[in-house]
This record gives sequence, C-alpha cells and structure tokens, in this order.
Amino acid sequence: MKDNIPEEFKINEPIYHDTFLINGKIGKWKGEFTDVISTLLSGHKDDDYVLLGKTPKMDEKHALEALESADKAYSNGTGDWPTMKVYERINCMQKFVDQMKIKREEIVKLLMWEIGKNLKDSEKEFDRTVDYINETIIEYKKIDRDGASFHNNSGVRALIRRGPLGVVLCLGPYNYPLNETFALLIPAIIMGNTAIFKPAKHGVLLIAPLLDAFQKSFPPGVVNIIFGRGREIASPIMKTGKINVLALIGHSSSAVSLQDLHPQKNRLRLVLGLEAKNPAIIMDDADLELTVNECINGSLSYNGQRCTAIKIIYVHEKIKKDFLDKFCNKIDSLKLGLPWENTLLTPLPEPNKPKYISDLIDDATSKGAKIINKNGGKKSKNYVFPAVLYPVDKTMDVYKEEQFGPVIPIISFSDINSPINYMAESNYGQQVSLFGNSEEKLGPIIDSLVNLVCRVNLNSSCQRGPDIYPFTGRKDSAVATLSVHDALRSFSIRTFVASKDNPKNKEILRKLIDNKKSNFIRTDYYL
Repeated sequence: MKDNIPEEFKINEPIYHDTFLINGKIGKWKGEFTDVISTLLSGHKDDDYVLLGKTPKMDEKHALEALESADKAYSNGTGDWPTMKVYERINCMQKFVDQMKIKREEIVKLLMWEIGKNLKDSEKEFDRTVDYINETIIEYKKIDRDGASFHNNSGVRALIRRGPLGVVLCLGPYNYPLNETFALLIPAIIMGNTAIFKPAKHGVLLIAPLLDAFQKSFPPGVVNIIFGRGREIASPIMKTGKINVLALIGHSSSAVSLQDLHPQKNRLRLVLGLEAKNPAIIMDDADLELTVNECINGSLSYNGQRCTAIKIIYVHEKIKKDFLDKFCNKIDSLKLGLPWENTLLTPLPEPNKPKYISDLIDDATSKGAKIINKNGGKKSKNYVFPAVLYPVDKTMDVYKEEQFGPVIPIISFSDINSPINYMAESNYGQQVSLFGNSEEKLGPIIDSLVNLVCRVNLNSSCQRGPDIYPFTGRKDSAVATLSVHDALRSFSIRTFVASKDNPKNKEILRKLIDNKKSNFIRTDYYL
C-alpha cells in the first residue's frame, strides 16, 4: 500500500521536530517527546498507524518562560510592540506572510498526513489563511485611517483609536490547525498584543516549518510557540493571572476549565469558538436535488469534523420518503479514499473516533433508530462509512451531542415548531440551514431563526466563509466574533486622548502632531 503513494506526497522518514520559539530565540528541546501518528494507512489490513514524527513534550518551566517573554514584550502596554508605529507592525506581518507562502507544499502535505484532510481542502486551508492575513492587513489600515481624525463634542476634543489588551494565550483546533488558529493569532498580534501559542494535539507538526518565519518576522517575545499537553502547558500559565485574553477554538469544557484557573476572571477577555449542533430544516417545497447535495456537503465535508457542519436534519413529513431515498442513495455512492485521491471521505485522524461513532450508532439503534443507508457504519480501522439514522428522538445521545464525525441523525416534522423548539432548547446557537421556496412560509421562520442562531443559510449548507462575514454563535457556541473585520476588534479596545477645546490644548496637540512625538496622537495614516 505504501508503494502506491504518489512520490510528491510521501513522507519517507519520521520528522523529529525538537525546536520551540521563546523570546525571539529558537531553542532545542532535550526532554521527553510525544509521538505524532497518522491513521491514513490504518484502513488497510496490512498497515498500522504510521509514525509521522515526534514533537517536544514541554513542561511547566518552559511554559512560564514563554509567558514571561510575552509579558516582558508587552510590558504593561509600554513595550516596543504595543507602542510601535502601525506601519511597522504591518511590515512585520507582511514579512511573515511572504515567508509563510514558501512553505505551502510542505504544510499542505502535513495537513493531509496529520489530520486526513483531502488535498483540495488542505490547499484551500493554506491559501485561505494567506488571504486572511492579507485581508487583515488591509482592514487594519482602514482602522488606522478611521482613527486619524479628531472628534469635537460638547467642548471636548478627542482622538479615538483601538489599543491592545495585553498577553494572549492562543489555543487552536485540530480540524483547522492552520486557518482557525491563525484567525486567532494574526489579529491578536497585529493589534499590538503579545502571544503564547500552543498547537493542537493533532496538526502539530505542520506548525514546525513556520517557526523560523515567526522568529525572523517579529521582535523577541511577540510570538512564543511551545509544544505539549494542555494541562502541563496552558494550566500553569492561566494560574498566574498574567493572561489578558484567552483565545481558544475547541470544546466549552476546556474553555471553562481554563477560565476557572484564572485568579481574576473579570480581567480576562474571552475569544472563543466552541461547539455547535447546527440543524438543517427542510420544508415541503424544497428543491430536493439542491437540498440533498447541500446536506451531504454540509454534513460530510471533512467527515463532518467541523463546528459548522450540519449535525442534525429535520425533514418535512410530506417529502420525507423522497428525501431519505435520494439522500441515502447519494451517500452510499460516495467513495472512501486517501487525501491525495480527493475523495470526500477519508480516514478519521483520531484513533479513538471510530469507537465513539459506533457507540453513538449503537445507542440510537438500541432506542429505536435504524441505519437506513446500506453501507452505514461499516468500519475498517479508521475508515468509517457515514451512517444515516432515522427516526431519531431526544432520548438518543446523537440527538444532543455534537458528534463531530460521519453519523447523520434525521427527524421528520409536520409542525415547524418542532425544529424551532429543538434549537431554542439546545445549548448551542451557531447556524442553521433552511431549505424551501415559499416566501410566505420562509419569512416568519427566518424572523424566528435569526434570534436563535447567528447565521441562517438559505438553501445552502452551514459554513464559515467568506471570512469578511461575522463568525460567531449564541449560548455555548462562541464568545466574541471572528472575521477579518470583527477579530481585530475582539482583540482590542477603544481608547482615546481627550482635552478641553481651548487654545493652549490646541497648541500642544498641534506640536505633538507636527513634531511626531507620539505614535498615538497623529493624523497621518498608512496607505
């Protein structure tokens, strides 16, 4: 099997990554290491998990050194980075993204091997991240321009800008280890914050090629990259109370645990992307062909391992049979394959995930659900074929839990209040997909749904992009908003200099501007 891998996608020798970045220096790790495995070839009887490499299993001592480095670089807002001219920070970011692009081929290959993402989506994740950084630079210039003019109200003159918050602990997810992690890290640092970044458990080796780019692009202490387990790295950092922003994309239980460790929670800003249980609601007049395609893409893109995936489907009783027949037939025609074969279905990256999916299926079928597609639930090590479960009810685990994998629960309804009540009672409130064609029916439903979730997708699957649009959620799905526009605001705060509008103060302000004695009080901006 290994001989059939195209030459350009082979990893011939394990990658022993032994470096980290603290205080602008790339250090060598000499302690314990963590194995990085790939499940890609485990779907074949003659192959077991592949050892991709090893990464440092760093300790509390080094975690606190990284924190001290970030804290010193920020220096209570007086450090070189938070007080730096805007164009200088932009130049650092531009230098980084230029160096990052050189590593595209290497990172795309590691995305496939580490997390099982297919080639097309791995390339898209890299390119989208580069676009995100470039769009962030453009948006930051706009923020700078908006802050370059004085306001005068009620005899008080003010120059209002956005300022940094402090030291950020950045923890990204395994399913988008580059894109969603950088959607936190990039806006955080360009706004003048400093950061400690720990990669996720899966998708960790692909960060290694970028250490050199971070080190060469940013001043010491601005970005610190450490590797290891969250309990041993993130927990001691939070206990110090020196973290000003917790930026995390993952599970709410992790976010709550870390918040609880902070001794002064009122000082802690949260930027969180958490779970979701996004439903699809299919009305009786929906375009079935379009709906089936969108629901398959929405529920099974990257095997459903996305917070934005469709995770439960409500279909109207009148079209239930036609929808289920078409949906199941199309799913059963899908192919399992390896990432470079660009199949929709690939091996699951977590060794224990197939058992979890099987447990969900067993729980549902023991309580009355049936697997209604012929290939549903079939396994071969880390390959799991999607299982369509019907009918599902609230007694089943798959009704409540965010499955994050290839199992699709379906419920039929005749009263629209059924899916609406489900959403109202849910702990989550990120998105919904609504399929139908009658404006008379859709209008009142949309008016209800927009107050339950933060994005209503009309006749399309749930998704994050385009990155210029707000990405957030209600209840346990998110705190703060991530998008090119909003993330810069999530990692900053409005701050201003005010003075009474009199000749003496006007003269001082004029001299400050003319003599360029302040990076804050100025009316020029970066084109």
